[in-house]
Amino acid sequence: MRLTTKGRFAVTAMIDLALRQQSGPVTLAKISERQSISLSYLEQLFGRLRRHELVDSTRGPGGGYSLARLARHITVADIIFAVDEPLDATNCGGKGDCEKDENGNRIQCMTHELWATLSRKMVDYLDSVSLQDLVDQQRMRQLEESVRQQQSTQHPTHRITPEQATC
Repeated sequence: MRLTTKGRFAVTAMIDLALRQQSGPVTLAKISERQSISLSYLEQLFGRLRRHELVDSTRGPGGGYSLARLARHITVADIIFAVDEPLDATNCGGKGDCEKDENGNRIQCMTHELWATLSRKMVDYLDSVSLQDLVDQQRMRQLEESVRQQQSTQHPTHRITPEQATC
């Protein structure tokens, strides 16, 4: 079982939106440019996110998208379910009709409960991670990178060449 690009792109785009919405609505064109996600694909994803009331849209000049609620009240599970991403590790889609018995009747496979439990744990985990958690992580990474770049320009590493070492 894998999370498809639909779920990954939706989460990435929502992080981008949450990072930048304080200056007003964010256009999908800008998200597309920054994240290298097709604009038409983002339009499809944001249509679903809007229908699930995770984002609001503003039309016209200066328009775009903003979060419909606080980032701490949106979970990764909310985003993934909004774009119709299945989070089911079972082979039968959770129906319990994984195999056929000797009479041709559909029955549950021997590992159904294992995969059903994994599915529940994945949903529980993704439901415990808020969009705000991901935004905070991203801001911390950006801050650390900025500090690293600043330090490297202020204190450039001086390397001694073999010629200098023999002088």
